[in-house]
Amino acid sequence: MINLRGKDILDGAQFTREEVDHIMAVADEMRARLRDRHSLDLMTGYVLATLFFEPSTRTRLSFEAAMHRLGGGVIGFSSAESSSTAKGETLADTIRTVDQYADIIAMRHPQIGSAREAAAVAEAPILNGGDGAGQHPTQALLDLFTIRQERGQVDGTTIALVGDLKNGRTVHAGVEIYKHYRCKLIMVAPEQLRMPADLVTKLRSYGVEVEETADLEGALAKADVLYMTRIQKERFADPVEYERLKNSYILTREMVERLQPNVTVLHPLPRVNEIATDVDSLPGAGYFRQVKNGVYVRMALIALVMGKI
Repeated sequence: MINLRGKDILDGAQFTREEVDHIMAVADEMRARLRDRHSLDLMTGYVLATLFFEPSTRTRLSFEAAMHRLGGGVIGFSSAESSSTAKGETLADTIRTVDQYADIIAMRHPQIGSAREAAAVAEAPILNGGDGAGQHPTQALLDLFTIRQERGQVDGTTIALVGDLKNGRTVHAGVEIYKHYRCKLIMVAPEQLRMPADLVTKLRSYGVEVEETADLEGALAKADVLYMTRIQKERFADPVEYERLKNSYILTREMVERLQPNVTVLHPLPRVNEIATDVDSLPGAGYFRQVKNGVYVRMALIALVMGKI
């Protein structure tokens, strides 16, 4: 029996295959239940706090949409400047305060480990919406859900992860979940932005087949799923280094049609220029469907950690 009631959702490594499959099944159920109505009543009378110390469009709004679709209410803020952090309040004190108002907290913060710090002082479950260059587990789960929807299954797929793998919290969380499936992972990055070596070693110790390369076209030709990510300007201390690397990989329609017309293209968004807009109309361009799936997965997580399903 899978029971996530009261649990924090902090990183991709915390889940078993059985827990992930259960979350996927509940997300499927949420999608099915919303076909005939605009909202459910599972969370009526409950409050979600969305604490976003870093900019966000999709993660914050999909958490809020998920709670509204479940029948609950939402409070929160969308930048550090609009909170008492701007006055010098510590993260711990902010969390202790919000804990008095809300039943569940979704948080994004620029510091690695901040979600775990919040969970240490909060009574309410913490859902990590991104802790700096650390982890983004809810994004990883919705990515997996999307691969299932687009490809029919996850087992047996070849997934190419492209771009800033050093700082990419979505891929850091994602590989911890993909390791439970029979996936081959191709990691495509410039030398300076490769996936952390300790994470690659960990994956191989689990028996995951991992290929590291800087060749986007070579990876695309072998991929079932191409997961593009942007080069993250906000993670660079040296602006010159960012300018040198920012256009490392640009996916075009011509590349897809020439090398792998049936590939599924995903992206956590926002994109800058790493996917040309002429890719958008290809059948395998799934990144906006991916956005919608985020609502179902976050509905599932909220309901599960609150013990409502």
